[in-house]
Amino acid sequence: MGLIESIKEKAKLQLRTIVLPEPEDERVLKAAQQVIEEKTAKVVLIGNVETIKADAAKCGANIEGVTIVDPKNFDNINKYIDELVELRKSKNLSKEEATEIMLNEPRFFGCMMVRLGDADGLVAGSNSPTADVLKAAIQVIKTAPGINTVSSTFIMETADGKFGDNGLILFADCAVIPEPNAEQLADIACATAATAASVVGLDPRVAMLSFSTKGSASHPLVDKVQYACDILTERNVNFSFDGELQADAAIIESIGAKKAPGSKVAGKANILVFPDLQSGNIGYKLVQRFAGAEAHGPIVQGLNQPVNDLSRGCSVEDIANLVAITATQIK
Repeated sequence: MGLIESIKEKAKLQLRTIVLPEPEDERVLKAAQQVIEEKTAKVVLIGNVETIKADAAKCGANIEGVTIVDPKNFDNINKYIDELVELRKSKNLSKEEATEIMLNEPRFFGCMMVRLGDADGLVAGSNSPTADVLKAAIQVIKTAPGINTVSSTFIMETADGKFGDNGLILFADCAVIPEPNAEQLADIACATAATAASVVGLDPRVAMLSFSTKGSASHPLVDKVQYACDILTERNVNFSFDGELQADAAIIESIGAKKAPGSKVAGKANILVFPDLQSGNIGYKLVQRFAGAEAHGPIVQGLNQPVNDLSRGCSVEDIANLVAITATQIK
């Protein structure tokens, strides 16, 4: 069974409620049908009921079994508005402004559904920029306790099974933070460990990557990674980590044993935390292309409740897969 198939089987057991706030996109409507048919989640679409049903009929999507919520005819809208005013009181958001947002910004409305327990997670971005999706998520759902950083990870699924756990290894951060500082690197490590455990079922072993292994080079960029490891030690995290490690020392056992003897992670890492976005993004694309690996993601992490962002070039299958992944992120 491949990774996505195993995630879908896990999602079936949990049957979470996931919001899709962009039903104007026919791919979303067709993905909603697929999710319902596969029984990986309950689906909520946001918008006018008649419009959504007409659009579904027009594109041939069967959305029977999907819940449609229209913010303009929603019994608890005042509760949602008041909650947004409270959340944004430091920014002096007025009730009128909050009302406009709740009635006309489906990503904000969907995130509020998640925040207030009317849904478990949200998937958006097929018809909107990443910045819009993350803005709603950060302002409404906020970051997880002890985490101040929203980041991302890719689950890399390699065919030969040589690295990580049977070929599964997580790369972070490859999509969100260009130049993370040491505190943010520590946050990325913690969030990726949580993703590895909840979504993939791995026992996290985190390598904090650098061009140096255990002081083999001296540079401020190395110092940053070393400091991130110190922060993880101070936090007394519940997963194995080590650093700074070069990539070969992190994933090849013989090299790890030579360069970092006694390490619980060197040579056995199933999570690679890259020191910056450039190296992470380049790294996952090289592995994807050179090794023919499947790159599942980016999966957004660090939020208090799960929200995931789609590429605007995504397929129906991509949306359905990300719904299943989102369902398994829920604690």
